[in-house]
Formats: sequence, C-alpha cells, structure tokens
Amino acid sequence: MATGVHAPRERLRRIEAVTDTTLGHLGVEELLAELLDRVRDLLEVDTAAVLLLDRSGQYLVATAARGVEEEVRQGVRIPLGKGFAGRIAALKAPVILEKVDHSNVLNPILRDKGIRSLLGVPLMSNGQAIGVLHVGSMTTRRFTPEETELLQLAADRVALAAQTRQIMVSRAAAATLQRSLLPAKLPVVPGLEFASRYAPGGGGEVGGDWYDVFDVPSGHIYVVVGDVVGRGMDAAVAMGRLRTALRALALQTHDPADLIARLDEHVRHFERGIMATVLCAVLSPSHDRLVASSAGHPPPVSTSPDGPAQVVDVPPDVPLGVDPSRPRRATPVPLPPGRALFLYTDGLIERRGHSPDVGIERLCAALCPGPADAICGKVMFELLGAHPADDDVAVLMMSRLLVDGAEVLTRR
Repeated sequence: MATGVHAPRERLRRIEAVTDTTLGHLGVEELLAELLDRVRDLLEVDTAAVLLLDRSGQYLVATAARGVEEEVRQGVRIPLGKGFAGRIAALKAPVILEKVDHSNVLNPILRDKGIRSLLGVPLMSNGQAIGVLHVGSMTTRRFTPEETELLQLAADRVALAAQTRQIMVSRAAAATLQRSLLPAKLPVVPGLEFASRYAPGGGGEVGGDWYDVFDVPSGHIYVVVGDVVGRGMDAAVAMGRLRTALRALALQTHDPADLIARLDEHVRHFERGIMATVLCAVLSPSHDRLVASSAGHPPPVSTSPDGPAQVVDVPPDVPLGVDPSRPRRATPVPLPPGRALFLYTDGLIERRGHSPDVGIERLCAALCPGPADAICGKVMFELLGAHPADDDVAVLMMSRLLVDGAEVLTRR
C-alpha cells in the first residue's frame, strides 16, 4: 500500500483504473473480464468473482470469475442470505472474512482453492442488490476501508455492465422464443386465405402478443390473437405457455367461450399472477359458420366486397386471470364468401393522447377488399408508418375467397 505524500496519487490511480472511460468500447463479457483482472491487480488478490441474482431472486449464480473459474463452470448457486455471498446480498453491505472456514462459506470451491480471507461488496441498482462482487486472498489478510471502498467502486461499474448483459440476454432470448412460437407458415386451406404481421414495440423489446391459426381432427379451424400483460422475457414465456395450453384445450371443445373458460381455469391454477386478453374464433369444417369469443380483447373488423369495413360486435368478457365467476359468451360472426375478418392486438390502435376509438376508425378506413397479405401490409403502413408503436403489434387476417364471383368449394 502507498503511504505518505504518495497516498492521494496512488488512490487516484486506483480509482481511474476501474472507471477508465476507454473500457466503454468493450462488450459486456469482455468488460466484466477486464474489470475483474484490474481488481485482482489493484487489490493484489488471488481471485475475483461476480455472482448475480437469478430470475427468482432467491439464488446468486456465478457469472464471471478470475482465479476461481470453476465457480462459473460448475454453475455455483448460493441461496440469498446464506453463506458469504448470500449475506452480502441480503445485507446490501460489504462483508469481510479474515479467516475462511466451514461456518462462514458455503462454496466448497473457495475452501478447496485455499482461500484464507475474503472481501465482498453488493452490486446495487435502484436501491436493490442484484449481485455480489468478491475477492479472495490465499494468505490471511485484513482488508482496509480504502480497499473496501475501491471494490465498491468497481462493483458499481460491474453492476452497470451486468444490467446491460441481462437486458441483452433477455431481449435476445425473448425474441428467439417469440419467433419460435409465432407460426412460421400459416396453413393452406382451400377456400380461405390467411396473412399476418408482427412488429415489436417499446424500443424493440418483445412482449406477450401472439397470433395463431390451426385446425383439429374434426376439421374446425381456430383463429386466435392474444396479448399477455407485460413485456420482456416473462411476458414472452407466459405467452408461449398460454398458446400451448390453448392448442391442447382446443382438442376438447369447439365452443370458443368454453375454450376461453377452460384456458382461464388453467391460468388461475398454473399461471397465477398472469393477466391476458384473447380473441378466439372457431370456423366450422364447412366454413359457413364462425363463432367468436373475447376475453377483454379489442373487437375484430370485417370487410366485404360491397361495403366499408365494420367493427364486429363481439362483446368483450373479462380478461384471463381476473374473475372466474363471470360468464363467457360466444357470438356468431357472418363470414359469407368474399368476407374477411381482421384480428389485431391493442398496440395497433392505441396511441398516447388518443382514444382507442380513434385508432379503430383509422383501422376501418385502412381496410378494404383485396389479397390478405397486401391488406395486412397496407394496415401496418398506414397505422404505424415510420413511427414505432409503443406496444407490440400482432395482426391476423382471414378471408373467405370468391372465384369468379362464386363461393369456393371446400374439400376436406
């Protein structure tokens, strides 16, 4: 340690080493590695490691390490409040162990490595501990207040990097999950035409919007649009589970109101805390009968060759996960030859400072008879334009075709 007149200069050098602006060009993983290397050098320690709270908020997971890489390779998990790292996160305060033993360290790797002394500080964000940064020495050592302060300074930088990493990983995973769950290709059904679009909102972070088209062995065709409340990975995961559950339940009933009631029961039992809106329409095998039910979802809009687009009166019942005592209703919806049904999520019509009714009026004005894919593109162009939506947008269009003015015969 520097002493005398050199102490302030040495302190400044140490601070600059962990706050160096030239680190800004590094990627998150490289930044974590570089910071840990600098911390080891500055504090003259043998090990340095970062543990981050997992999604449950109950365990610290080894994420980056120097000198004790086994922590990361072996997926070390420390319960919040337990052991050395767990205490730091729970207390939101530094902890110093001058002598490591079985009573104060849970992780056997640290003991097997021969670590004698440990210093750890919390990684803080908005007053909450999101992880721990700790360093270890293979010789018995008394860490000073200045060293603790320096490690906390490094921890603040690590916390920023860790948050960036978590956001990047979450967004990438959520986007991959959502792409895998949205239909890669809509079904080809004689006499019908389908088209869809999806656009993430909120700066590109995906959410819980989805659409789906599928048939069941009876020949009934299910057309679904839904929206799980929330954003990011949690919403995308919940969306995937609801989509899978709805498909499974569709094998048990052809009544969309009954289907949504069963899905609501599934949510209340297995997905507590989730709220979602869903619009489900079921088309008969002959394509001459369509029935729809809405769990708090915006109403569909229909188009026809002989008139303007109109909002379809499908009374909205309560969203999923709200009130199991409220009944679910099924509404017949006309779908004669040449008619199309346009379904969407609220991100298409809702804008800050404007009523959703204004958005629905704009949607009706944008819709017209024509090829489904072209109409979907026209709607996205006219309602979104060059400005990204505040929320995700999912749209799905189903048309019953005409051939030379006559109904297309269906063959199943």
